[in-house]
Amino acid sequence: MAMQFQRWFSKVVVATGLSLAFIANTYAEADPKLWPVMKEAFFAKREMKEVDFIKIEAPKRAESGAQVPVSYSIDNAAANGVVIKKLYAFVDANPIPLTATYHLSDALGNFQLSTRIRFETDAYVRLVGETADGQLYLASRVIRAAGGCGGMVENNEAEIRAAAGRIKMNVETPVKVGTPTTATFNIKHIMRTGLQRDLVSQGYVPAFYINKVDFVYGGKPLMTVDVGVGTAEDPYFKFSFIPATAGKLEAVATDNEGKTFSQQYEVKI
Repeated sequence: MAMQFQRWFSKVVVATGLSLAFIANTYAEADPKLWPVMKEAFFAKREMKEVDFIKIEAPKRAESGAQVPVSYSIDNAAANGVVIKKLYAFVDANPIPLTATYHLSDALGNFQLSTRIRFETDAYVRLVGETADGQLYLASRVIRAAGGCGGMVENNEAEIRAAAGRIKMNVETPVKVGTPTTATFNIKHIMRTGLQRDLVSQGYVPAFYINKVDFVYGGKPLMTVDVGVGTAEDPYFKFSFIPATAGKLEAVATDNEGKTFSQQYEVKI
């Protein structure tokens, strides 16, 4: 996806004659002209159909661009046989627009997930669902929020490193076989974007972020999240899955420096 982002960045600059930083500071409203350029960069020449079975829930205006709550869902009945295997989440005005990619399994049932993301300025959230045979489906929503990707930071590096990777995980009870069950995952991590400046030196602070989380239940893949820096500090994922038996829910997270963090939760039925 890095090369796709670079192509998209270049096309935006050429098409508008502006840098993304200037775009973010100029537009007070979400700009629909960004998406066609981004779509071409990430999904060149591929057809994409707008649908209502992929849904985005979020506040129209968020209190903070650094922590914007959103919920994503897929209504399998309304999808009428379309099975989404991969879900791309974009904030189209962010300097790095791809916030996460979700690799889905059948054990998730009707996909439902809540998370928190960043906004640099008012923008559209775009969800692109992809089927196993490469068909693409789109859902969009406007959110007003700003200031979540860059800015000045004052951090205690030793404290940040010591806390990074602490995981809290829970499964709501009671749990019943074949019934949707809610799991919550939260990992302590600063999620530095690489676009923030140090308050003292004024230089850019190096990116430091969780880049992947694998969820496994009963030894079988449940969901993999490719995490981007558009995901908010202390990444949070609340999602539903359908247990076939009692088992162990495992989460393994990695960061961009190669460190690994894990947690397990024994699910009893």
